[in-house]
Amino acid sequence: MEEDLSTIAQGVLKHNHRSIARAISIVENGSDEAQQLVQLLFKHSGRSHLIGITGSPGVGKSTLVDALISQMTKEGLKVGVLAIDPTSPFTGGAILGDRIRMQDHTLNKNVFIRSMANRGYKGGIALSTYDAVRVLEASGCQIVIIETVGVGQSELAIAKTADTTVLVLMPGTGDDVQAIKSGIMEIGDVFVVNKGDLPGANRTYTDVMASLELNSYQSSWRPPVVITCAENNEGIENLWQDIKKHKDYLDNSGELLKRRKEKIQTELTELVADMARDNLTHSLQHSQFTQDLLDKLVRQEVDPHSAAQLVVENIFNK
Repeated sequence: MEEDLSTIAQGVLKHNHRSIARAISIVENGSDEAQQLVQLLFKHSGRSHLIGITGSPGVGKSTLVDALISQMTKEGLKVGVLAIDPTSPFTGGAILGDRIRMQDHTLNKNVFIRSMANRGYKGGIALSTYDAVRVLEASGCQIVIIETVGVGQSELAIAKTADTTVLVLMPGTGDDVQAIKSGIMEIGDVFVVNKGDLPGANRTYTDVMASLELNSYQSSWRPPVVITCAENNEGIENLWQDIKKHKDYLDNSGELLKRRKEKIQTELTELVADMARDNLTHSLQHSQFTQDLLDKLVRQEVDPHSAAQLVVENIFNK
């Protein structure tokens, strides 16, 4: 399979859509082949502007992404999109089909769109998303958009993955109030009040601006708020200009390097934890030590906290 992986990698570097699709499927499966493929592509990654689009279900994220793609391709940019969807409990695949809303771009050779399942990860994105992004970067995409499942207190991982996080709200649903309550106002680099043709759009805009004034910022960037109506392509050019301004800020302030380092640290932590979890599960099932310990737990001869400490000491030979 090693020769096949090399062929796939070469196809990815040439921006061959079939090769890109095969490569993402491989990294989604997370096998040894995925690690080998990432090794082949890694040195060609890290050059794209990663844009995270997040917000509650129903705010029009996919329609907004579709409109943004049009703005980006007008400038001749190659764009990759990963639409992270909920996982089917039956197949393990993505339930939603966000690509349906972006079908106008499917024949554009400079646009690659892929739906991915979040595989139940509470952060809203799966571990394989990191490697899928690398595949798109290696393929020459200058922009990689990651659209998340939704947003909430447990779904803020996109802010640690993207260079620029766009938080999408809409009027008339209480999203602005909920956003303030859950503290997600701190993760947005650019704020969007979408469906601006609905009643209350200006009120939502004012409320978001007021809440941002109360934030204590650790940098000189002040998140702009844009009113859009993605279905009618209104406000999209202004949004794209604000996103580009944030990229310029990242490049000129040194903040990009800091964010990239934090992203790598987050990924490394998750990978090590994932490997440790798999090894622990194997150990619990096949180690005589852990089986004896489980028996003692059942007989209540040892409490779970002490047992966990004993397992750690046994694994690391402490």
